[in-house]
Amino acid sequence: MHSVSTAAGSGPFGIPDLPTPGVSPDPGPPGPAAGIPGLVGNTPVLHISEPLTPPGRGFWAKLEGRNPGGIKDRPGLHMVERARARGELRPGARIIESTSGTLGLGLALAGMVHGHPVSLVTDPGLEPSMTRLLTAYGAQVELVGEPHPSGGWQQARRDRVTELLAAHPGSWCPDQYNNPDNTTAYLPLALELASQLGHIDVLVCSVGTGGHSAGVSRVLRQLYPELRLVGVDTIGSTIFGQPARPRLMRGLGSSIYPRNVAYDQFSEVHWVAPGEAVWTCRRLASSHYATGGWSVGAVALVAAWQSRVQPAGTRIAAVFPDGPQRYLSTVYDDEYCAANGLLDTPPADAPQTLGRPDEREVTAWSRCANVVDPLAPPGPSVPGRPDGAGRLPADALREVVR
Repeated sequence: MHSVSTAAGSGPFGIPDLPTPGVSPDPGPPGPAAGIPGLVGNTPVLHISEPLTPPGRGFWAKLEGRNPGGIKDRPGLHMVERARARGELRPGARIIESTSGTLGLGLALAGMVHGHPVSLVTDPGLEPSMTRLLTAYGAQVELVGEPHPSGGWQQARRDRVTELLAAHPGSWCPDQYNNPDNTTAYLPLALELASQLGHIDVLVCSVGTGGHSAGVSRVLRQLYPELRLVGVDTIGSTIFGQPARPRLMRGLGSSIYPRNVAYDQFSEVHWVAPGEAVWTCRRLASSHYATGGWSVGAVALVAAWQSRVQPAGTRIAAVFPDGPQRYLSTVYDDEYCAANGLLDTPPADAPQTLGRPDEREVTAWSRCANVVDPLAPPGPSVPGRPDGAGRLPADALREVVR
C-alpha cells in the first residue's frame, strides 16, 4: 500500500491564509480568473517503495505535477506578482522569457490572471504538444533556429529574448536564471513538505535554474539544521563543473551557469543519463501510478539509492517537478526511445563516484560530494549569497516549530 498525504484544507502548520505565490489573501468576488491561482499549491506527497527500493525502505515524493502546469506555476505567479508590486512590470505590459516548457506554462497562467501578453522563446527540442498547449493558453511561442556556439540552445534563446525586449518597449523579462524571486517562490512548498512529513533528513531535487532546490532547502534548514541537500543534474550539463554537451533531457541541467544555484547548500550532486531516467520513469509508472518526465526519473533514481544507503529510519523527501503528460511522445514512446538508444538500459545498482566535479567527463549515473561553484574564486565561501536569503520571519518560524 502506498501512502498519500495532502495539506489541502488549511494553511501549513495551521497558520491561516498562508499565501501561495501569486495568491491574494482576499481574492474578491468570483470572476473568470479569480479562482485560478488557488489551483496552485497544496500538492500531495506519495511514499515510493518497492520495487525501486528494498523492502521496508522508501522515500516521499512531492507530486508537483498536480499543479495545473507543474512546479513552475509557483515561480511564474510569484515573479510576476513581485514585479508588479515593485512597479517593474506595468499593467498590460508584455512578459518575455526563455523556457524549455514548464515555466512557460506558469507564465501563461500568470499572464492570464494579471492581464499580460506573454511571449516565450524556446527551441526545436520543445515537444510539439507543449507548443500547442502554450499557444492554447494564449502565449506567443517563438523557436530559435540555431544553437549558440558555446552556450547552446539556452544561450540562443536568451539572446533572442534580449532582441524581443528591445522590440517591445516597456516589456519585462523574469530572468528565471538569476531572479531571487524564483527562489523565494518556493517558501510555501517548503512549509507544505514540513507539515506533511513532520521531519526531513534528506532532500533530493533536480537542478536547472536552481530555483526550487535553493528556495526549499534554505527554509527547511531552519527547521532541520542537519538536512542534507542532494542535487540531481543530467550528463552534458555544465552547472556543477562538467563540460557542456548537447542534452536530450529537458527541465534539468544547463549550458550556462544560473546564479540562483545555491552551490553552498548541496551535500552532493548526481548526474543521470537519459536512458537511466527513462527506465526509472517507466518503473514508477508501472508500480506507483505516479510518474513524470526526465527530472522525475532522475530524481527518483537518486532518492531510491539514498533510501538504500542511508541508515534505517532516515526520512527522505524528493521533489517531482511535473507529471507524464508532456512526455508521451518521448519518455513513454517506444519508437522515440529506441531511436535514441534509451530502451533496455537499466541503471547500475549504484553511481560511479568522482573526487571532484571536473575529475572526468561522466556519461552515466555518477555522484560527487565535493560541490563547488565553477565561477567562484578559490576560497571557502560562495559570494553573492546573503545568509538571510529565503529565510522565514522569526515569528512565522516560531509558529512552524511550536
